[in-house]
Amino acid sequence: MLAHVVEAAQRSPQLADVIVATDSNEVFDFCGRNGWRAEMTSTSHRSGTDRVWELAQRTPADVYVNVQGDEPLARPEHISALLAPMQNSAALVSTVKTPCGVSDINNPNAVKVVTDLEGRAMYFTRATVPFDRDRSGEARHFKHLGFYAYRREALEKFCAWPESELERVERLEQLRFLEHGIDIHVSETPYDTVGVDTEADLERVESILSERLERLGFTDVR
Repeated sequence: MLAHVVEAAQRSPQLADVIVATDSNEVFDFCGRNGWRAEMTSTSHRSGTDRVWELAQRTPADVYVNVQGDEPLARPEHISALLAPMQNSAALVSTVKTPCGVSDINNPNAVKVVTDLEGRAMYFTRATVPFDRDRSGEARHFKHLGFYAYRREALEKFCAWPESELERVERLEQLRFLEHGIDIHVSETPYDTVGVDTEADLERVESILSERLERLGFTDVR
């Protein structure tokens, strides 16, 4: 799974370097065997953002991109969409959304995002939002994808703040930014992904990757 994520990031022409940040010796050694750059980080981090901030303190960059390791369907197009809002120097954080498939609308593992008319996140939730009260069929649901871009200022602030109330309730770290008034700019992409949180998610990803390889004339994803 990690190989798919790393290789997608490496194919992005917009990234100057790709680093696997981990607290696992097994993952670190796996990266070494594959020739990928990896750095060990603290075992005390509670979120991926905390882990990125540790690296940011010793790795200078204009923008830091976090592609989560549980996104094996990542592709360079996700990173292009992610970085588009960061062309504006005033943007501190960005992420990505895609139209939510029917099977994910009521799935709490598929996080939904609602944005304003300028593309800024209003809320992230595991609930079905917006709620189509009149059952009009007109409600548009967007799924949040696990890609983030940050400026150093945003990372430093995030890690200085305690866990926020909404973050704790929803188990969504990005809500800490919103509760503190930091805009999260959200780009839309047509390319869905499946974040692997459960065994069912893994089986779904394996099925998708198998279908892709079969179309290319291969028969095994392992």
